[in-house]
Amino acid sequence: MPDPAPTLNTNQRLWHVYIVKCRDNTLYTGITTNIERRINEHNNSALGARYTRSRRPVKLHYYEQVDSRSTALKREIQIKKFSSKKKHSLARG
Repeated sequence: MPDPAPTLNTNQRLWHVYIVKCRDNTLYTGITTNIERRINEHNNSALGARYTRSRRPVKLHYYEQVDSRSTALKREIQIKKFSSKKKHSLARG
């Protein structure tokens, strides 16, 4: 039986740091283990971030994979300190 999702070991999931672009062209940065589910939550449920609920719909603008929640949180904080221009530049590569 194939593995359900790529993992580093049986006790560790891959985490994603992501940036979504909101309807008003603002950017929101977050972390998750499942990007598709999280974007759906931002757009369609009360589980989305308070910031994005009034700025729907959101679209995935950028993401990167990291190997732990701790690393994801540290990277999220780093990205949140970036200027909007630098976040857009990050997304363009």
